[in-house]
Amino acid sequence: MNAPTSPEQIDLLQRSERLALIRKGLEPHLPKHAMLWQDEDTTPYECDGLTAYRQRPLLVALPETYEQVQAVLRTCHALDVPVVARGAGTGLSGGAMPHKLGVTLSLAKFNKILKVDLASRTAVVQSGVRNLAISEAAAPYGLYYAPDPSSQIACTIGGNVAENSGGVHCLKYGMTVHNILKVKGFTMEGEAVEFGSDALDTPGYDLLSILIGSEGMLAVTTEVTVKLVPKPQLARCIMASFDDLRKAGDAVASVIAAGIIPAGLEMMDKPMTAAVEDFVHAGYDLNAEAILLCESDGTPEEVEEEISRMSEVLRNCGATAIAVSRDEAERLRFWSGRKNAFPASGRISPDYMCMDSTIPRKRLADILLAIGEMEKKYGLRCANVFHAGDGNLHPLILFDANDPDQLHRCELFGADILETSVAMGGTVTGEHGVGVEKLNSMCVQFSAAENEQMFGVKRAFDAKGLLNPGKVIPTLQRCAEYGKMLVRGGKLSHPDLPRF
Repeated sequence: MNAPTSPEQIDLLQRSERLALIRKGLEPHLPKHAMLWQDEDTTPYECDGLTAYRQRPLLVALPETYEQVQAVLRTCHALDVPVVARGAGTGLSGGAMPHKLGVTLSLAKFNKILKVDLASRTAVVQSGVRNLAISEAAAPYGLYYAPDPSSQIACTIGGNVAENSGGVHCLKYGMTVHNILKVKGFTMEGEAVEFGSDALDTPGYDLLSILIGSEGMLAVTTEVTVKLVPKPQLARCIMASFDDLRKAGDAVASVIAAGIIPAGLEMMDKPMTAAVEDFVHAGYDLNAEAILLCESDGTPEEVEEEISRMSEVLRNCGATAIAVSRDEAERLRFWSGRKNAFPASGRISPDYMCMDSTIPRKRLADILLAIGEMEKKYGLRCANVFHAGDGNLHPLILFDANDPDQLHRCELFGADILETSVAMGGTVTGEHGVGVEKLNSMCVQFSAAENEQMFGVKRAFDAKGLLNPGKVIPTLQRCAEYGKMLVRGGKLSHPDLPRF
């Protein structure tokens, strides 16, 4: 038999030999049905919600016990095999994209709610429990879990911890980091670890806050203690229309400046409104350049006063129409469009890339107008929906991933949005994480010294760098190469791009 000579043949041989080694190492610890390695079995794991980037893992491990998770990690650590933990795969930055020579560790079978404690208003859940399932389990006791990403029907609490997920009600109730008391899991070496506590604080450094949002780079989460809050007696939602983006953006800042912290304060521009209205028929104003959804919750008296105050602020800012939900069914209908923005976008475009950056609230109109100019620059459409009260943007760039040129322009468009956000005083991510999508933009946000400090934290938890490698923190070499491209004008000038 001839020795392999082409890069493809060498790569195939390398993968085959490595797979055999991994299978041999894991077989004593996992039942046969808990290991997948055939292409048809591993293909469903090749990407998360960021479908533009795909890579099949060598093997998918589906452990059923904590001991099996520990054994997988210990084995992979001994063999120097990269491990990527995966929940429901709803992430939008490529954080769960597999390593081509590694193991994808699925936590899907850890889906039990272990305890709902009424006295402490907490719930102890496994990492594979769906976000919405926590609130459903707590509902009979008049409680719920506040962070509510749009994907809450499917996303898991372990993934929420990895990304520090938000949601439409996080303006008032906080992000994941504000609603978690304790996380249990394992390091890459298979050491059992616990972050946080059941008390209000823990001695020493706040490692819980470092873990939350670390995108699976520091430890594998298996169990989470979440805070529960009482369901409000009443919630009502204002839907306000604006004929000008700047008026809508200024209205957001004015609501907060008036000392009002709504339960939710969301914004959609005209293209997004049209997409969702055609999908869910929420009753949105299709003539408006932007609409705001402003929710108040609490006692009936509190809600009535806050709705009145917000309505006055919105009118003074130029709202052309204001509707207030009359009952719970209408409130849910108002929110149905916002909650379905992503699937609605999928109906009007073969693919979309959902960006995620934050800016100061006072710059909302500026960034929207800048994105409008970028549409012309890159020859692609963009629909905008975002957590306006937090200044957390979610522009959805519409493109066709089967067209390499469109994908290239989409990547440039996304990078431009992120870097413009940084220039306006914001950040490259709010709740979706960095993953593989925003690595270059991290070079703009942080200096080489700052990135090295983050690598230092990574090494303290994972000295070999095997947990979710090649993501989140860009290398010095990558940033140097990206910097050269900027100097050459590769990012700032695109004469080859089509114009509208």
